[in-house]
Amino acid sequence: MGYKRMVALPVIGLCFAAVAPTAQPDQDVPASTVIIKTVQAIGYQVGGGGTKVDLKSTDLMSQASGEAKVTAKSGATDVDVSIKGLLQPTTLGTEFMTYVLWAVSSEGRTSNLGQVFVNKDGEGKLSATTQMQTFSLFVTAEPYFAVRQPSEMVIMKNEIRKNTKGKVFIINNYPLMKRSQYEKVGNPLALTLDLQNVPLDVYEARNAVEIAKSRAADKYAPEIFSKAQSSLAMTENSLSTKADKKVIISTARQTAQFAEDARALSVQRQQEERITNEREAAAAKAKAEAEAKAADEAAEAKRATDAEAQRQAELAAAKEDALRAKEQAARADAERTRKEAADLRAQLLAQLNSVLQTVDTPRGLVVTMADILFASGKYELSQDANLKLARLSGVILAHPGLKLRIEGYTDSTGTEDFNLKLSGQRADTVRTFLVGQGLKPDDVTSAGMGQADPVASNDTPAGRQQNRRVEIIVSGEAIGTKIGP
Repeated sequence: MGYKRMVALPVIGLCFAAVAPTAQPDQDVPASTVIIKTVQAIGYQVGGGGTKVDLKSTDLMSQASGEAKVTAKSGATDVDVSIKGLLQPTTLGTEFMTYVLWAVSSEGRTSNLGQVFVNKDGEGKLSATTQMQTFSLFVTAEPYFAVRQPSEMVIMKNEIRKNTKGKVFIINNYPLMKRSQYEKVGNPLALTLDLQNVPLDVYEARNAVEIAKSRAADKYAPEIFSKAQSSLAMTENSLSTKADKKVIISTARQTAQFAEDARALSVQRQQEERITNEREAAAAKAKAEAEAKAADEAAEAKRATDAEAQRQAELAAAKEDALRAKEQAARADAERTRKEAADLRAQLLAQLNSVLQTVDTPRGLVVTMADILFASGKYELSQDANLKLARLSGVILAHPGLKLRIEGYTDSTGTEDFNLKLSGQRADTVRTFLVGQGLKPDDVTSAGMGQADPVASNDTPAGRQQNRRVEIIVSGEAIGTKIGP
């Protein structure tokens, strides 16, 4: 039967769900089986119709080239990959059946985005979706589609273009599976693919079962490996009886998934067995040493008692010295933190004062926007107000961790309800502008205070003008003020 495909099946799912955010090897993957790599990631901008990055080949397949269109949307990111110049993966080794597209997060967490099929012209395409917004893309050669962690056979990596929209990050700690984990032992399959009569998925299924067996899955994960064997038998029977191709492919992919689960569980259990054996050996050694030590101490009881008493006295003195040193270090750290906060507070006060009048108060740094920055009796910002707030937002963004509370005030002219509404509208307008400049919405709150807290007498025009104001209270632990309203 003929077999040609370029459209990948749905995304396979996250790679190594148990991998911690620090990207250390999973518990079911000993550290000796992985290598750590560095890669360039991109924080893609949400909206704007997407952007493109190049897929550059590595020395493993230097003639390959491609690109990826990445469209970041709220809640999900679409990835459309197009590659040309691909050789069949078996040219890299008989254990490699397919190519897989991966995304690796800024924390080093890898995700299998799907299988890239190669047509007879060496072209491959894939459309996938990921929940990540900041990630790196790369393509690896794999023994089957259902792998949980990328192999070290990286054939392509993303590379930004001059017009790529996004921020570049460097990921220093994402793991790759060593090739030796997929090399079959005993009787390797020297495969020549007959894709006209046998779907690629069947070869991958055979490969997956063979690899799982080479990792002793029949011994350490028999409950899952038996399912993989039964599923493979069903696949072979469907193939020999020329069943519907969809049935063959579905059963083959199920086989690969069972085999990968069995391989991963086998590796995990072998690791646990090794740890248990080492622990028991260490315990037996410790017990023998303890018994020998006890015998020696029994022969010289008084000497041992005196030595222990001396050791305890020295230990107590050492603990006291250590506690004293720790307390001194804690005091020094507290003083250093206080001084750093004070220095930063003074620096921030000067920077804010260069934009708008700012004073230091127990609540934090209070920035005052005068009434003249708004149209009379209205809440629209003047052009001068926009410029000053844009400069102020730049100062705030340069100091992460700060919180802003915006309070609007009026004089006593007019009704209390009108003044409360106008003051709230002015405070909300300032908040909306600052959030639009890049401040986090959760870090900026606003409230209308109406006629409350006058700073001057409302009996004179000058005093009333002073009372018509918007105050921006800047706080944060970094400047010595507890974050809060």
